[in-house]
Amino acid sequence: MQTRANATTSARNDPRFDRPQPVSCAECGATVLVAKFSPQHTSVQWSLPAMRACLEFGVLTAAGEQTALSDGCGRLRSSIDAAVRDGRLPVEAP
Repeated sequence: MQTRANATTSARNDPRFDRPQPVSCAECGATVLVAKFSPQHTSVQWSLPAMRACLEFGVLTAAGEQTALSDGCGRLRSSIDAAVRDGRLPVEAP
């Protein structure tokens, strides 16, 4: 059985967690950390300032919805896709 401490240590030793690159949304400027492992697999790490800056999350929050239950931000998705196309965000398998 893996303990929480072992899981944390395993995550720290996983090279996939060393690769996130900052990507800024072209619409609102929110900056998140992103790692692309394949065309389908994208890891996005949101910070509190990025969540506050995100226009789509702002609409959800104003409507009383929880952003944690959201599929993400479509505008940010477009910015991530553009970063991949432009070569600013590499797609690297784990």
